[in-house]
Amino acid sequence: NYGLIFTFIWAFDHQSDWDYVNKLKDQFESVGGEVYFAELVAPESIRLERNQTENRLKHKASKRNLEFSNRDLIETTKNYRVVSNEGEIPYENYIKIDNSNLTAAEAAQIIKERFNL
Repeated sequence: NYGLIFTFIWAFDHQSDWDYVNKLKDQFESVGGEVYFAELVAPESIRLERNQTENRLKHKASKRNLEFSNRDLIETTKNYRVVSNEGEIPYENYIKIDNSNLTAAEAAQIIKERFNL
């Protein structure tokens, strides 16, 4: 089976982001799709380090202006609540992973096992 994975920063303190997520979820489920949520969290310092890795710069053009990208990351964290509160996510297919000390492959394996993918 084919699937679609996409990532974004969810501002949990903004109803418009909740509405957007629910709309997407409903659209996929309305055609028989399954939706899984994996929230990855790490401290800002680690996120800033990762923001500059060769892989990220190669695959995400928006990250190549490091000054802008780092400033955007810091401002987003300051202006929005980007980590969910305990029990806040109501979806059955949901996992929250602190990936501070995990590789991308290790985080993906946890998600794969959790959702039996």
